[in-house]
Amino acid sequence: MGDDSEWLKLPVDQKCEHKLWKARLSGYEEALKIFQKIKDEKSPEWSKFLGLIKKFVTDSNAVVQLKGLEAALVYVENAHVAGKTTGEVVSGVVSKVFNQPKAKAKELGIEICLMYIEIEKGEAVQEELLKGLDNKNPKIIVACIETLRKALSEFGSKIILLKPIIKVLPKLFESREKAVRDEAKLIAVEIYRWIRDALRPPLQNINSVQLKELEEEWVKLPTSAPRPTRFLRSQQELEAKLEQQQSAGGDAEGGGDDGDEVPQIDAYELLEAVEILSKLPKDFYDKIEAKKWQERKEALESVEVLIKNPKLEAGDYADLVKALKKVVGKDTNVMLVALAAKCLTGLAVGLRKKFGQYAGHVVPTILEKFKEKKPQVVQALQEAIDAIFLTTTLQNISEDVLAVMDNKNPTIKQQTSLFIARSFRHCTASTLPKSLLKPFCAALLKHINDSAPEVRDAAFEALGTALKVVGEKAVNPFLADVDKLKLDKIKECSEKVELIHGKKAGLAADKKEFKPLPGRTAASGAAGDKDTKDISAPKPGPLKKAPAAKAGGPPKKGKPAAPGGAGNTGTKNKKGLETKEIVEPELSIEVCEEKASAVLPPTCIQLLDSSNWKERLACMEEFQKAVELMDRTEMPCQALVRMLAKKPGWKETNFQVMQMKLHIVALIAQKGNFSKTSAQVVLDGLVDKIGDVKCGNNAKEAMTAIAEACMLPWTAEQVVSMAFSQKNPKNQSETLNWLSNAIKEFGFSGLNVKAFISNVKTALAATNPAVRTAAITLLGVMYLYVGPSLRMFFEDEKPALLSQIDAEFEKMQGQSPPAPTRGISKHSTSGTDEGEDGDEPDDGSNDVVDLLPRTEISDKITSELVSKIGDKNWKIRKEGLDEVAGIINDAKFIQPNIGELPTALKGRLNDSNKILVQQTLNILQQLAVAMGPNIKQHVKNLGIPIITVLGDSKNNVRAAALATVNAWAEQTGMKEWLEGEDLSEELKKENPFLRQELLGWLAEKLPTLRSTPTDLILCVPHLYSCLEDRNGDVRKKAQDALPFFMMHLGYEKMAKATGKLKPTSKDQVLAMLEKAKVNMPAKPAPPTKATSKPMGGSAPAKFQPASAPAEDCISSSTEPKPDPKKAKAPGLSSKAKSAQGKKMPSKTSLKEDEDKSGPIFIVVPNGKEQRMKDEKGLKVLKWNFTTPRDEYIEQLKTQMSSCVAKWLQDEMFHSDFQHHNKALAVMVDHLESEKEGVIGCLDLILKWLTLRFFDTNTSVLMKALEYLKLLFTLLSEEEYHLTENEASSFIPYLVVKVGEPKDVIRKDVRAILNRMCLVYPASKMFPFIMEGTKSKNSKQRAECLEELGCLVESYGMNVCQPTPGKALKEIAVHIGDRDNAVRNAALNTIVTVYNVHGDQVFKLIGNLSEKDMSMLEERIKRSAKRPSAAPIKQVEEKPQRAQNISSNANMLRKGPAEDMSSKLNQARSMSGHPEAAQMVRREFQLDLDEIENDNGTVRCEMPELVQHKLDDIFEPVLIPEPKIRAVSPHFDDMHSNTASTINFIISQVASGDINTSIQALTQIDEVLRQEDKAEAMSGHIDQFLIATFMQLRLIYNTHMADEKLEKDEIIKLYSCIIGNMISLFQIESLAREASTGVLKDLMHGLITLMLDSRIEDLEEGQQVIRSVNLLVVKVLEKSDQTNILSALLVLLQDSLLATASSPKFSELVMKCLWRMVRLLPDTINSINLDRILLDIHIFMKVFPKEKLKQCKSEFPIRTLKTLLHTLCKLKGPKILDHLTMIDNKNESELEAHLCRMMKHSMDQTGSKSDKETEKGASRIDEKSSKAKVNDFLAEIFKKIGSKENTKEFFQSYVERGLRVIEMEREGKGRISTSTGISPQMEVTCVPTPTSTVSSIGNTNGEEVGPSVYLERLKILRQRCGLDNTKQDDRPPLTSLLSKPAVPTVASSTDMLHSKLSQLRESREQHQHSDLDSNQTHSSGTVTSSSSTANIDDLKKRLERIKSSRK
Repeated sequence: MGDDSEWLKLPVDQKCEHKLWKARLSGYEEALKIFQKIKDEKSPEWSKFLGLIKKFVTDSNAVVQLKGLEAALVYVENAHVAGKTTGEVVSGVVSKVFNQPKAKAKELGIEICLMYIEIEKGEAVQEELLKGLDNKNPKIIVACIETLRKALSEFGSKIILLKPIIKVLPKLFESREKAVRDEAKLIAVEIYRWIRDALRPPLQNINSVQLKELEEEWVKLPTSAPRPTRFLRSQQELEAKLEQQQSAGGDAEGGGDDGDEVPQIDAYELLEAVEILSKLPKDFYDKIEAKKWQERKEALESVEVLIKNPKLEAGDYADLVKALKKVVGKDTNVMLVALAAKCLTGLAVGLRKKFGQYAGHVVPTILEKFKEKKPQVVQALQEAIDAIFLTTTLQNISEDVLAVMDNKNPTIKQQTSLFIARSFRHCTASTLPKSLLKPFCAALLKHINDSAPEVRDAAFEALGTALKVVGEKAVNPFLADVDKLKLDKIKECSEKVELIHGKKAGLAADKKEFKPLPGRTAASGAAGDKDTKDISAPKPGPLKKAPAAKAGGPPKKGKPAAPGGAGNTGTKNKKGLETKEIVEPELSIEVCEEKASAVLPPTCIQLLDSSNWKERLACMEEFQKAVELMDRTEMPCQALVRMLAKKPGWKETNFQVMQMKLHIVALIAQKGNFSKTSAQVVLDGLVDKIGDVKCGNNAKEAMTAIAEACMLPWTAEQVVSMAFSQKNPKNQSETLNWLSNAIKEFGFSGLNVKAFISNVKTALAATNPAVRTAAITLLGVMYLYVGPSLRMFFEDEKPALLSQIDAEFEKMQGQSPPAPTRGISKHSTSGTDEGEDGDEPDDGSNDVVDLLPRTEISDKITSELVSKIGDKNWKIRKEGLDEVAGIINDAKFIQPNIGELPTALKGRLNDSNKILVQQTLNILQQLAVAMGPNIKQHVKNLGIPIITVLGDSKNNVRAAALATVNAWAEQTGMKEWLEGEDLSEELKKENPFLRQELLGWLAEKLPTLRSTPTDLILCVPHLYSCLEDRNGDVRKKAQDALPFFMMHLGYEKMAKATGKLKPTSKDQVLAMLEKAKVNMPAKPAPPTKATSKPMGGSAPAKFQPASAPAEDCISSSTEPKPDPKKAKAPGLSSKAKSAQGKKMPSKTSLKEDEDKSGPIFIVVPNGKEQRMKDEKGLKVLKWNFTTPRDEYIEQLKTQMSSCVAKWLQDEMFHSDFQHHNKALAVMVDHLESEKEGVIGCLDLILKWLTLRFFDTNTSVLMKALEYLKLLFTLLSEEEYHLTENEASSFIPYLVVKVGEPKDVIRKDVRAILNRMCLVYPASKMFPFIMEGTKSKNSKQRAECLEELGCLVESYGMNVCQPTPGKALKEIAVHIGDRDNAVRNAALNTIVTVYNVHGDQVFKLIGNLSEKDMSMLEERIKRSAKRPSAAPIKQVEEKPQRAQNISSNANMLRKGPAEDMSSKLNQARSMSGHPEAAQMVRREFQLDLDEIENDNGTVRCEMPELVQHKLDDIFEPVLIPEPKIRAVSPHFDDMHSNTASTINFIISQVASGDINTSIQALTQIDEVLRQEDKAEAMSGHIDQFLIATFMQLRLIYNTHMADEKLEKDEIIKLYSCIIGNMISLFQIESLAREASTGVLKDLMHGLITLMLDSRIEDLEEGQQVIRSVNLLVVKVLEKSDQTNILSALLVLLQDSLLATASSPKFSELVMKCLWRMVRLLPDTINSINLDRILLDIHIFMKVFPKEKLKQCKSEFPIRTLKTLLHTLCKLKGPKILDHLTMIDNKNESELEAHLCRMMKHSMDQTGSKSDKETEKGASRIDEKSSKAKVNDFLAEIFKKIGSKENTKEFFQSYVERGLRVIEMEREGKGRISTSTGISPQMEVTCVPTPTSTVSSIGNTNGEEVGPSVYLERLKILRQRCGLDNTKQDDRPPLTSLLSKPAVPTVASSTDMLHSKLSQLRESREQHQHSDLDSNQTHSSGTVTSSSSTANIDDLKKRLERIKSSRK
C-alpha cells in the first residue's frame, strides 16, 4: 500500500484513513466535494463517514487537517446523522485544532462547534468546551471561551446553558494567562447582556479591580433585551418570522420575548448550596426552649446568620422548622416571633421546593399569628408566608387557609384574604381550577359582607385577583348572588391587579409583598400544574377545555385543563349565553303573550286552548312552522315555551297534540337561545310524559335538546330530582334510561355524581324491578367513566343487589367509553362537554373520591397512640398499629390532616420486626385509599421511606412494599415521586434488592407518563452505575429501564450524563444507550378529541401498548439491536443478520441440531468489516476488560450466531469445560479444510479464545494454545495479516498468559508470540508486550522483557516503539525490580540492544541510578560480546516476511493502513517513490505500476520531464543478479530497481560515520554528473536534501565538537556535500523539486555554516565558505522561485523571532531576499504570488510595523518594503487580486500597505526613487563581484596545486566547478553575477561567537488557505509517506536539533522522523553494512573491512545500473 497507485485506487473513505498524508488530503478533498453534492440530508452516503469525521479534524498534518476541517464543517451542516459524532468531534476540535497556530484552523473549529449547536447538539458541545477549560494549554482555554462566547452571542441563553459557564468564571478570572483573563472578561460581558444582574452574586468574590472593569463594561451595554441572531434548525421558521418583523419595522414580539428571557436564568441556580444543619449550635434546641427570652433570641440569631446563605442544601429540617413554628405560635415576645418568621422565610427561600413538605405544618400557625397588631411582626409573617407559598402549591395548603377564614379575629381574616390575593397572582388559569376556586370564593364572599371594612377590602382584592387570573366566565357562577355595587368593586380591583405571570412581573404590586426570585415564580406555576390532575369537576356550569389548555401552559399528564380551565376568559364562548342563563329573569305571562303574539300567527295563539283537539293540533302545526322559520336572535324562547305550557299545557289529553307539543319544545331548544329559565318551565312536564308509551320518545328528544342547550350536568340533576319527587315508577325508570343514553352521547364531564347517587340509591331500593334495572344500567354506564371507585358508594347495599351491580360492572370491564357525539354541535362550548374527558384513568375516580364525605381523624391520633407505636415492646407497637388500622377502617374516607401519624409510621418502616413492617405497609396502603389524592402531600415524608423498604432482604416484605408504592402512586400520580432528589438518593444506595425493585417499578411506570419532572435526570448517574452493578439482576433491570428514561430525557441528555464516567465505563454505557435508542418507545400520545375518554375500565387498554413492547425489549436487552415492535419490519438490516439475537438463529437452525456435517464457519461477506465498523462506531462494546462480563459473552454469542454453526456455538458457550475441549477439537479438525471460514471469523475466534484464557481449567488452556499455534502457522502460510482490531482484542490477553506459573504454558505462549510476528509487524507487537512489563505478576514481567530482547535481536532497533529511547528507558526501569528474574531479564534485554546498537544504548536509556548502572556495565562486560552483525538468518527472514505479507495484502484487497506490514514496506511507502506491493518475480507488473503512477506524477508536475522519466523507468527490468552473499532471492527483488538503491544510498548520506557518508555522496555525485542518469534522482530530491542538511547539522553539532576527529575529514565531507549540491542545483528540473520546508532548512543550514567561526579558523575554512557562497547563489537562482522566496520569508521571520539567533544570520537571510528581489523581473511570471503574499501577510501579522521598527537594524523593514514595492511595480493594481489565500486580511497591514503603494505609484508615475533604493540595496554586490571571482579562481588553483588534496574526487569537483562558471560565462545558463552575495559573505568571516541555535520550525504546516492546495500538490507529491510524527517521537539524531522558536512553516524536520526511520530501515535491510558504520561512529575506530567491502559491492551495483542504462 506504500504505492502511490495503490491509494489512488482506494475509495474515498479509505483514503481518509490512509497513513499517507497525501492520500488523506486527497480523501478529504474528495469527501468535501461529495458532501457538497449530496442534497438529501438523510442520504445513506453520510453514514459511511460517520466514524471518520473525528479523524478529519484531528489529522496530525496541519495542511491536511485544514481540508479535513472544511469537509467536517460541510458534513455537520448537511448530514442528518452528524449529531452522533458531536462528542468525539468537538473533543477533537478542542484538543487538536484550538492549539493550532493558524487562525484559519481555529476559525473552522469554532464554526464546526457552532454548527453542532445549530443542529440541536448544544449540550454536548458545551460539555466538551467546558472540559477544554481544564486544559493546560492557554491557547485551548482561550479558544474554548471564545467559542462559548460566540455561541451565546449568536444562539442566546436559552440554548447555551449559562450555569456551568458561570460556575467556572471565577477560576478563569484567576488565571495567570492574560489572554484567558481577557477572554473571561468578554464572556462575562456577554453573559451579563443576557441575564443582567443575576450574574452579580456568582462574581462577587473576584478581584475588585476586575469587578470594577466589568462594571464599567456592563454600564456600556444597551438596555434593550438581546435577541439570538442564529437559530437551531427547529427554530429556523422563527428566524424567518423575526426577519419579516424587522423588515416591517415591527417589534411585536418584544414583550413576549422579554417575558421568556428574564426567568431563563435564575441567580439561585447559579449558586452553590450550603449545608447549615451541622453548623447549628449544639445547644440550639435547649436554648430555643429556654425560659429567658435573651437565650431564645441568641438561638434564633444563630439561625438567622446561617439562613442568609441564598441557597441551602437539602436535609432533614423537620426539627428546626418545628422549633421555629413553636416560637411563632407560642412565644410571648413579639420580637422573637418576628425573628423566627424571618428564619422561616430564609429557610423557604434557600430550600425552595424542598421546603414544601414542611409548609402544611407552618401555614396555619403563621395565619393564626396574624392576630398580632405590630407592623414589623405582621410584615415578617407576611414575608414568611409568601416565601413558604412559593415552595408549595395552593392546593396543598388550601385546607389550612380555608380553616382560618372562619376565624373571628378580623385582622386574621384580613391578612388571610390578602395572602390569598397575593397567592392568586402566582397562579394561572390552569393552576387555579374551579374545584379550588369554589371554596375560596365561597369563603371570600362571606368576607365581603363582613362588618370590618379592612376585611371587606381584602376580600374584594382577593376576588378581583381571581377574576383577573381566570377570567369572568369562571368566576361569575360564584358571584351570581353578589349585588351590582360589590360586583363593580371586585371588577375595579381586578383592573388594578398586575399578575406575576403577565407581561409585567408585578413583583412590587404589593409593597409588603415578598419579592421572589424570578425563577421561582415560574416554578410555582409549573408545580401548580400537578394539582390539576386530580381535581374533580362535578360542579354544574360550563367547562371549557381548549382555551384553558392554552392559558395554563403545557398541561400535565392526561388532563388538558381541569374544570377550572374554564377560567380562561372564554374567548370562544362570547355569545353571552352564560350571561343570559344567569341573568334571564322569569317573565310574567302577560309579557310572554305579548312577545309570542309578535312572532306567532294570531290564530295560533287563539286556538292554543281550544276545546277541539283538531284545532289544537292545527294550531300546533302552525306553531311548529313558525318556529322552524324563526331566526335564532328573534326567537323569544321563554315566551314560546310558556305559551306551550299554557292550559291545557302538559295535561294535554290527545297524544297527537302532545307529541307535536314535545317536538316543538325540542325545536325551540335546538333553534333558539334556550336558557335554564325556559328549561325550568318545561322540564316538569317532560319528566311527567317520559314514561308515556306514545309520547315518551318525544319527551326524551326534547330533554336531550334541552340538555344540549343548558348542559347535561344541570339538566340531568333537574330531571332526576323531579323524577324521584314523583311516585310514577315508569317515569323513574325511563328517566334513568334516558340519563344512561345521554351520558353516552354527551360524555361524563361535569356531571355531579353526588347529586344523583342518592337518587340512584333510592332507585336501587325501589320495589319496581324496572326502576332497579334502570338504576343498575345507569351505574354500568357511569362505571365506564368513573371506574372501580364507583363501587365504594354502594358497599352497604344488600349482597344480592351488590352482586347484580358487580355483574353489570363486569360487563363493562375492558370497554372504553364512546366518544361524545352531542354537546359539541350547538354552541361553541364545543370543548365544554368533554373538558374532563381527557383524564387519565385515575382522574375519574378522583372525581368521585373527592365527593365522598371525609372524616377528620386527627383527634383520634393521640399522643398516647403515637407513643404506643414507638414503644420498645413490639407487642405494644403492634397494638398501636392495630388501633390505627381500626381507626382508618371505621372512617373509610379521611381528611388529609392526620397529625403526628406520618412520623410514627415512618419509624415503623424500619422496624426490626418484619411482621410489623408488613403491617405498617398494609396500613399505608389502606391510608392511600382512604385519603385519596390528598395523600400526595405525604409522598416526601412517608412515600419515599416505603421505597427504602424495597431494599429489604425478605421477598414478602419487598412485595408488600411494592404493592404499597403502587397503591400510593395510583392516588398521587408519578410526578410527586419523581420530583426532587429523593428518588435519586434511593437509587444511589448500593443495595441490589432496592435497585432492582426500584428500577423495575420505574420501568413499569415511566412508559405510561406523558411528561416527567426535570429532576428525573438526577437518577441517570445512578442508573449508569446500576448498568455496571456487580449484581446481574440489577444490571438487567437497569438495561430494561434505560429506554424509558431515554423516552423522557432524550438521547442527548443521557449521553451527556456519561461525561463523568470513567472512559471504559463510558464506552460501555454509550453502547447500551445506542441500543436503547433503537428500543425507545414513543411517549403516550396526548388524548385527542375523538378518543378522549380513556377512563375507568379502559385503563389496562391504555397501558398495554406501552408496556407490551417494553416487556419485549427487556428480553433482548443484551442483543445489539432487536426491536420487538418491528421484528418483522425492515428493522433488521443486512448487518443485523449477525446481531439478531439468540432467538432468531435458534429458530432457523432447528434442523441443524442433528446434522453436524456442514461447515462450522459460515463465510458472511463483509461480516468482519461490518463488525469492525460497529466496534469503531461504538455500536457494540469494545473488547476491553480485566475479566469478561456477561454482556461481552452475550455480545460475542450474538455476533457468532450468524457465522458459526449452531451446534458448535452451543459447545463453545457451554458452562461445562469439557464441551469447550470438544469445540476446540472440532476447530482443530476443520482448520485446514475451512481456511476461508477461519479467516472470515478470525476476530470472533480470537475473542472466544481470550475468554478461554480466563478459564481455570488447564486442559482447556493447553488445548487453546495448541490450536493457536496451528492457527498462526496456517495464517502465515496463507500470508494473512492481522488487523488492528484482531490484534488489540487478542494480544493483551495472550501476553497476560505469559506469566502463567506452569512452564509448559509459558513456553507455548512464547512460541505463539514468535509465530505472531509472521502475521503482525514486530514493531506493533512491541507496545503490547511492553504493556505486559507493567503487570503485577513478576513472572509475566520477566517473560515480557525477555520477549522484548528477542524482538530487538531479531528485528533490530526499529521495533522499539514509540521510539527506541522511550522504550529502553521503560525497560531500564526494571533493572531495579525486586524480583531477581525480572532484573536479569531487563539486563539481558539491554545487553541484547547493546550488541545490536553499541554504546549509543547509554544515551538512550537516560539516567540510571549508580547501582543499576554498575549492574548493567558489569553485565555488558560479562557478555563480552562486542557488537557484531545480526545473524544472516534474520536478514533473510525479514524480506521474506515482507513479501509474504504484502502480497497477501493484495490478495485480500484490504483498505486500511494496518494491512501494510513489515518495516521494510513502511520504509518504501515513506520514500514517496512508487514500489509494487507484490514482489514475487513480478518485475514487469511492478514496473507497469510504477509507470502508471509516475505518469501521474509527471503530468501533475513538470511536463518536460515525461520523456526522461519513462525511459528511465523501463530500464531497471534488466537488472542482473547482485553478487552478495548467499541471501534469499527476495533480497534481489527488493533491490531490483533504482529507487530502492537510491533510497539506500541517500540513507547513508546522513550516516554518523564520515566515510560512509562521503562514499554515499560520491555515488550520488556520479549519478548527478551524467545528464542522462541524473533524472533517476527525480522524486528523491527532498529526501536527499533532508539527509544532506541532517549531515550538515550533525557536523555542526557533533563532529566539529569532537576533538578526536581530524578536521581534514570534516573539510573533505563539507567539500563533498557542497560539490554535490552545486551539481544538483545546476540541473534546474531537479532543483525545482525541492519543497519550501526543505529549502528553508537547507538555507538555514548553509547560512549557519557560513557563520561558523570554527570553520574560519581551519586552514581551508575560507575556501569552504566561498564554495557555500556560490552554492547559495545557485540555490536562489535555480530552485522553484515561489518555494525559495517563501522559505526565505519564513526563515527571516523565524530568525527575527529567535532571541538566541545572531543578527548576522537574519542579515544574510535578508541579503538572500534582496538577491531574489533583483531576480523578480525575470521570474515574476513563474511565481505563485498568492502564496508569497500569504507569507508576507503572516510575516506582517507576526511583525506589525511597530514591532519591526523596534528591531536594532532597519534592514528588515526595508527588505520587506523593497520586496512589496518591486511586486507592486511589476504587477500593478492586479496585485490586489492575489490576496485570495489570506483568510482575514485585517490581521496584518499588508492590504493597506499595498493600497498605499498603488496610490503612490499612481500619483507619481515615473518616480524612480524606489528603483534607486532597490539598486542601492545590492550595488555593493555588483561592484566587487568580478574581483571576487578572480580571487575565488586563484584559491581553486592553489588548492589543485597542493599535493595532499589532489584526490581524484576533489579534482573532478573543481573541474566541474570551473566548467559551470565557463558555461555561465558563455551564457548557456542564466546570465548572472557569479556570487551575488560574496561581499557580505566576506564580512561574516570575522570570527563571531556562534550560538548553536536552530530555528527549524518543527511544526505541522504552513498557514494557508484551501485554495492553495492544488498549487501545492507539486510539493506534496514529493513528501514522505508517513504521518508527521509527534515531536517527541524522534530518533536519537533529532535530539541534536533545538526546539523551534515559532511554528510557522511545514518545515522539513516534520518529515525527519519518517525519513529517518525509512533511511534506517533501508540500512537495516543491509545490517551487515549499517551496523558497521554505526559501530565505527560510536567507537571512533576506523571503518572495518566488511564495511568497505559492502561499499565496493554497492559501487559495483551502481556501475551495473549505469551500464544497463547506457
